[in-house]
Amino acid sequence: MTPTPPWPTVLFDLDGTLADTIPLIVASYQHAFRAVLGEEVDEPRARAWIGRPLLEALLEESPEHGHALDTTYREWNLANTGRLIRRYDGVPELLTALADAGVRTAVVTSKRQETARLALEGVGIDHLVAVVAGLEDTERHKPHPDPLLHGAARLGVDPATCVYVGDATVDVRAARAAGMAAVAVTWGAGERADLEAERPDALLDDVTALTGLLLGRVAS
Repeated sequence: MTPTPPWPTVLFDLDGTLADTIPLIVASYQHAFRAVLGEEVDEPRARAWIGRPLLEALLEESPEHGHALDTTYREWNLANTGRLIRRYDGVPELLTALADAGVRTAVVTSKRQETARLALEGVGIDHLVAVVAGLEDTERHKPHPDPLLHGAARLGVDPATCVYVGDATVDVRAARAAGMAAVAVTWGAGERADLEAERPDALLDDVTALTGLLLGRVAS
């Protein structure tokens, strides 16, 4: 008997969930702070900003230089995307299997649309993602529910039938605020203990486990 997927619609975060952009993001932050402020940023500090809108995080860190940091970050990030971005094993197969099972999918990210598409192309899964909800699509961002609700609206589905999959605490909080199920994964930027504290519906350590859950092969 063919298992039934528990959710007819799956919304995915991008950074640290579908694509291994974490080294690129960390290096981009480090370059920007070094170039603009002459300041060294360690990896844990940079990883803590992942999942939030870039400019918002930078203005919070340096109100005076936030915009210059943002410009420098984006220029370096785009120039080095092809060199530093990596694919997570099993992600193309996961997206293909979901499509074959009739599950609708979309990406909801704090990246701008253009940058998100470049990342998807960089890991070879752009043809598997038709809908991308990006930074410019809503005024408020994760952990607010607006981006996730926008993604569901783009697909024309009820948010209550969706699950959001992400690697950060803001992803779990946004899913809860949107009335969606929340699945957290540990291969991205978030720390396992922090994700556990948010009490997601599932906390998974590899793409194989995520595939099994989303296709209904294992209980949630």
